[in-house]
Amino acid sequence: MGIIKRQGIQNSIISYTGVLIGYINVMVLFPRILNVEQVGLTRVLPNIALVLAQLSALGFGSAGIKFFPFFRDKAKQHHNFLTLLLGIPLLGFGVIISLYYLFQPQILAYYAKEAPLLRQYSFYIGPLSFFTLLFTLFNSYLTSLYKTVIPSFTKDFLLRVGISACVLLYATHLINFQTFLLLFIVVNAGIAVVLFIYVVWLKQFHLSPNLTAWHNRPIRPMLQYGLYAFLGNISSTIITVIDSIMITHYNGLGDAGIYTTATNVASVILIAGSSIYKIALPQIADFWKNYNLTAMQTLYKQVTRINLVIGCLLFIGIWANIDNLLALLPKAYSAGKYVILFVCAARLFDLASGINGHILLTSPRYRYDLIFNILLALLTIMANPYFIQNYGINGAGFVFLIVYGVINTTRLACVYYFYKMQPFDKTSLQIIMLALLAYVVGWQLPFLYSTFIDIIIRSGLITLIYAIGVLNLNLAPEMTDKILSRFRQNFK
Repeated sequence: MGIIKRQGIQNSIISYTGVLIGYINVMVLFPRILNVEQVGLTRVLPNIALVLAQLSALGFGSAGIKFFPFFRDKAKQHHNFLTLLLGIPLLGFGVIISLYYLFQPQILAYYAKEAPLLRQYSFYIGPLSFFTLLFTLFNSYLTSLYKTVIPSFTKDFLLRVGISACVLLYATHLINFQTFLLLFIVVNAGIAVVLFIYVVWLKQFHLSPNLTAWHNRPIRPMLQYGLYAFLGNISSTIITVIDSIMITHYNGLGDAGIYTTATNVASVILIAGSSIYKIALPQIADFWKNYNLTAMQTLYKQVTRINLVIGCLLFIGIWANIDNLLALLPKAYSAGKYVILFVCAARLFDLASGINGHILLTSPRYRYDLIFNILLALLTIMANPYFIQNYGINGAGFVFLIVYGVINTTRLACVYYFYKMQPFDKTSLQIIMLALLAYVVGWQLPFLYSTFIDIIIRSGLITLIYAIGVLNLNLAPEMTDKILSRFRQNFK
């Protein structure tokens, strides 16, 4: 757990700094400088690019992390692993992007009526997809090397700072919207270039046409796993982004802009988990290599406790301040209030269920996770049209909640059934009860005249009550012991 604690804390600091910048973008800059259709365009373009990148990756992002322990040998340049990791997905990209351009008229016709702005700037999808794929692969490689801080810094901080700069240039009329969007794409693509430079700087960029280095390496199992991971990743991506794409089709980019802004507000809950998962995932792969289920069970519970403590605080903080947060946005965005509730609840359960998905996906039973993802992707595709057309963006948020609830419950049950591991104990219930108490006290506080003052006082009161309870009950010793130790050292 040591390396997870160290890099998890570093990643969390970077991530939460990025969250602050991201909130400025989402809550202040984008809604006031761009109209809702333009905001929707900046969300939907990366989502479509992500789908194409996942199709191209052929599951090698996940397969690389799982099988890298069998290639790891710095003296032998990791047995030419990077050639395998990059080569097949880049060939896949060639096929996928060719099919995309072949059927582009039919694809864009899907948005012809409700999203003409997307058709106008659709030529950015190809280049953005390519760099999204490169970022995915280099991030996977660096994760396998336990080098997660720079990828976190690049995606969670540098990307958001670059986007802020782009929108501020547009706000000051130094550039027009066309130039803004070009710079927006360049910034999104540039983070892949940063990771490439970092890999080279680490002297870990090893490409060779010599395939004999793969002798006695598990190539065939990796390819088989990659196929399953490919189908699973596509299904997960569909579950994640299909809602905004369908909203764009049925209701237009304006509603997509409101919906994605609401989901971005809720996504702050995932920051703690994503910071820890980046370094926990390769360690899980090592545990499976040695079949060390005892260590994995310990990690499972520790990660869940930390995630639940942080996730509950963020959830109650967001919902206790929901009216204040919406007051900071233009009036049109108030339509996303219950989207925030649904997505926050889904994200909290996703966080609280710990690393069940990672355990299952890297286990010998990984095919079950694939089946779950495919079934739920189909459910999402079938349910969203009905709920979006009848209940608008709230319907899409409700489907999101149901799908994530079902998939995480199924994964929990599956991990327990096969490996007799589950992440919860009595502290889980104590954390939830403490969060409810802190929320009720904060909710009872009357409005304090100013939106900003009210957010500060209400959030401070909730955090104080919650933090005292966590410390006194010792609900997350993995996190609080290290903080208290440093505090004592500084104030001796």
